[in-house]
Amino acid sequence: METYVERFLKYLNDINSGSKHTYDAYERDIKEFISFLTSQNVSSLEDVDRILIMGYVTYLRNKAGTMGTLKNSTIARKLSSLRSFYRYLNEYVGIQNNPFLYFKAPKKAKRIPEFLFYDEMETFLSSFDLSKPEELRDRAMFELMYACGMRVSEISSLRIRDIDFIEQIVRITGKGDKQRIVPFYDTAKQLLKSYLHTVRGLWCDGSHDYVFVNQRGKQMTSRGIQYRLDIAGKKTDLQVHLHPHMFRHSFATHLLDNGADLRVVQELLGHSSLSTTQIYVHVSQERLKQTYLNAHPRAEKNNTIE
Repeated sequence: METYVERFLKYLNDINSGSKHTYDAYERDIKEFISFLTSQNVSSLEDVDRILIMGYVTYLRNKAGTMGTLKNSTIARKLSSLRSFYRYLNEYVGIQNNPFLYFKAPKKAKRIPEFLFYDEMETFLSSFDLSKPEELRDRAMFELMYACGMRVSEISSLRIRDIDFIEQIVRITGKGDKQRIVPFYDTAKQLLKSYLHTVRGLWCDGSHDYVFVNQRGKQMTSRGIQYRLDIAGKKTDLQVHLHPHMFRHSFATHLLDNGADLRVVQELLGHSSLSTTQIYVHVSQERLKQTYLNAHPRAEKNNTIE
């Protein structure tokens, strides 16, 4: 079974399907399933049936992760990985059955994205001491993530050649190597220029053109960006746990709050489907409803008809 796993992973790598994060998730999900089969004394992938899958789902539900029990969305992703694995086995190995093909995954709960209110974003972005090189870099980095709705992997892999200061646009390579062009505002431009002219050269010898580097001159990693965000977050009085994707969520929510067209926001985020972008409409509507309930004198909870 392990041989088939390695062949599948090599196949994914050869066709360059998805990001390294996607590849790593496939590897973890499939190897975990193989380990489960071994514990059940199952030695062939052809012997897997719906009963075994149901047992595996029960195993996943009872499994405690770092954040508690696994969410339905996590279980659904794992089953999706295994469904793809079996498709490969059907097509390239000759295994006839795909027990995951018609197995209904747990329904994903609709999750409202976490975001910062505009004044919270202002508080956070204003908290950096720009006289300190590492804080100027961090401010420029987080400002650009908010200005362009960038994922942490996108800001990590951003190169100097991707930035056009004259047109004030950035070319972003997103999931599946899809590219999009997003404008940025003057404040982000000034901070970027200041960082590139006064800080980056202190640490980087010019051996690469990644925009954001650490003090050893190496490309900032996703983990490093989260670490710097944790440090910055502790200096503010914001009562929320900050994570890099909040800049992307806040970008989309604030644009829609201020009248941006949904399809324009879809384009700026690089979403293939409009339905993915529509979650932010629900966020805006929920905020609108909450503001109404808090502000309208007739909307008080104890305001009943007598």
